[in-house]
Amino acid sequence: MTFPRPHRDDVLIAVTGLAGGLLLWALGLHTTEGVRPLSGPWPVLVPLLAMSGLELLRRTMPRTALLAGTAAIAADQFTPGSIATVLMFTDLVYAAVVYGPPASARRIPYAAGLITAGVTVCSLAWFQDPSALLLGLVVGLVTVVPAATGALVRNHREAAEAARLRAEQTALLAELDRREAITAERARMARELHDLVANHLSAIAIHSTAALSLDEPATTRRALTVIRENSVEGLAEMRRLIGLLRDSGGSDSGCDGEPAVAPTLAGLDALVDQAATSGAASGLKCTLDDAIDADAAPPAPVALAAYRIVQESLTNALKHADAGEVAVRLTGAAGRALTVTVTSPYGGGPEPRAPGSGAGLVGMRERIALLGGEFEAGPGPGPAGGPARVWRVRAVLPTVDGKEPSA
Repeated sequence: MTFPRPHRDDVLIAVTGLAGGLLLWALGLHTTEGVRPLSGPWPVLVPLLAMSGLELLRRTMPRTALLAGTAAIAADQFTPGSIATVLMFTDLVYAAVVYGPPASARRIPYAAGLITAGVTVCSLAWFQDPSALLLGLVVGLVTVVPAATGALVRNHREAAEAARLRAEQTALLAELDRREAITAERARMARELHDLVANHLSAIAIHSTAALSLDEPATTRRALTVIRENSVEGLAEMRRLIGLLRDSGGSDSGCDGEPAVAPTLAGLDALVDQAATSGAASGLKCTLDDAIDADAAPPAPVALAAYRIVQESLTNALKHADAGEVAVRLTGAAGRALTVTVTSPYGGGPEPRAPGSGAGLVGMRERIALLGGEFEAGPGPGPAGGPARVWRVRAVLPTVDGKEPSA
């Protein structure tokens, strides 16, 4: 059988106990002065050597050490005895409670109490003398006191370990929350950047292509005018976003002194007019039908989401739609959801007028999901008297559920 390597503190305790016991033995100091079955100077060394050897196992094999130590302390009672042997036994009782399994830690203090009570009662019955209580007191000092001390120390250690684990779990949850917040903020910034830049850059790309491909001064001038307007408006939008990112709650809430105000539904007229101007060269006509009741002002997050839905839908129409009418319709009433519908002619042509990444639809779905609404986008049959097929974007935005997510 291979014994585990003892801890260095256990080695120190064993050596100290053995050295102390040998010193007491050399001085002739024993626990009893009367005649014992194993009298003489040498028998007392056997329990002493055994107990000091068991100290090496106090941490690695605590229950085995305690059982063997109990036999050694019992054998010590047949010799003149050594106080060092007794003290090392108390340490084995303490170690068995501290380092042993939980079941042993619970049972040993109760067993020590029962042994002490049994010895006290038996001593009184045998000696018929109240002084026999002193024997029960000694047994209690040797067994109950170290067992109770070990239980107290173990409870403190387990409480400290539980507190450490709770602290680690709290730190882990905080780190997960931080990462989730960073991910959500990055997604929000990605949606804002896409919506701010894609609309203007798509118009610039379409009109710059027209200016380069058509050798007509009037067409070139109109294209350059649209390019300039979209460039200026794109820069203004970027400054607004930069102001939002730099805002720390102080008075300086924007860049170049401009207020960081989010777009609202009141700006849809200008947005649709701009899209109509940008799409005129491609044969697109953009219309807006605002059927929202006058007393049904949606919350700011809902209004911003609706604005971005229309903006992205118009951008996609400029890139992909066939010549025809791009219709934007908003409906809503007090206490009811806001519905945004954008339809554009759809021929399924393979060549868009400007490149796209597909992030627009993803961003629109994310916005609607944050508000707990419904979103659908895809081709479908056109209305009577209109194009055979249309691309329809429909978003239903709840306005009364109390949600206030970030856009």
